[in-house]
Amino acid sequence: MTHVASRTVGILAGMGPAAGADFARLFVLACEDWLRTHGHAVVDQAYPAHWMAQLPIADRTRALADPQAPQPLAAMAQGLAQLAGLGAHAVAMPCNTAHAWHAALQRQVPQVELLHMPQETAAELRRRGLDRVALLATEGSYRIGLYEQAFAAQGIACVLPCEAARRWLMEGIYDGVKAGDLPLAQQRFVQAGTQLRAQHGDIPLAMACTEIPLALPQAPEAQGWTLVDPTAILAASLARRAYAGS
Repeated sequence: MTHVASRTVGILAGMGPAAGADFARLFVLACEDWLRTHGHAVVDQAYPAHWMAQLPIADRTRALADPQAPQPLAAMAQGLAQLAGLGAHAVAMPCNTAHAWHAALQRQVPQVELLHMPQETAAELRRRGLDRVALLATEGSYRIGLYEQAFAAQGIACVLPCEAARRWLMEGIYDGVKAGDLPLAQQRFVQAGTQLRAQHGDIPLAMACTEIPLALPQAPEAQGWTLVDPTAILAASLARRAYAGS
């Protein structure tokens, strides 16, 4: 059996835990795809060493809205440093809003490459030839223009939902997925997507909160919609880092 060279990578998770667990699944699938694409056998020993830190981290959207609320940076930095200590060369953070602290985290733990999900997503969408995408995200992400900046750098127009649709998205995220009520999450996410599609046609919808892909793609109403999953794009990026030079 041919040995496949790889490097240790990490996953900084816990934001929320279900999204972190699902990212591990997506990463394994991305590694399988890399192996097949590069002509390697898909066997247990071909997967890279990868560590996941599932930490209780303060809510990112609330932290951005209220400086007096519990802040997530210290816990995220602790987890990132622990992953670096375990030998991770690159780390993915499967939480979109958490990338508001990306620069601070990278400064505090410079020995590891912390992937930037919005930038990885924007580069992939440009590679696919997309130049206009609607953004489904948290209020925290909208507040700081997280994806708008990344998309603009790649020449991609970013369409934002109306205020009502933003409320539906937050209800789907917090009262739906995070609370374990997937039917409610699907209903709210479908409402937001339907509003955007009614106004802009069959526009690609970027599911830029890791809770959204856990519910929206399974909704019957969303079948046939063009959905973009930044979480899956990030998983593929981490797999490429793991096999870099192979």
